[in-house]
Amino acid sequence: MNKLIGILEDDEGIRDILRFLLLEEGYQVECYTTVNNFLTRKDSGADLFILDVMLPDGNGLEVCKLLKSSPLTSAIPVIMMSAHADLQQMHSACQAEEFVKKPFDVYEMLEKIVSLLNKNIR
Repeated sequence: MNKLIGILEDDEGIRDILRFLLLEEGYQVECYTTVNNFLTRKDSGADLFILDVMLPDGNGLEVCKLLKSSPLTSAIPVIMMSAHADLQQMHSACQAEEFVKKPFDVYEMLEKIVSLLNKNIR
């Protein structure tokens, strides 16, 4: 069964690149454009989350905190992305496993994803 990756990103270009890359690598992908859409999703059994920090209706760091505080999602790896937030600030704000500064190299992003999914085999 293919691993499922949930992406919370409001930028259509970034979302499309990530979706295309991950689908080409054989992953299943669910994309969300707002915090509200993400938080009201049905439990999809995601294996990894990729979250943007700055969103139109909220903050990805708060979403990360919610995910990490819930027994249902606390063990699921999270990658935070931001063009503006300081990596040190993001690290202290939530317990994400990885932090990526935008713009990012797609191959480095893919390496992080593969590494986290291999560590978190369930």
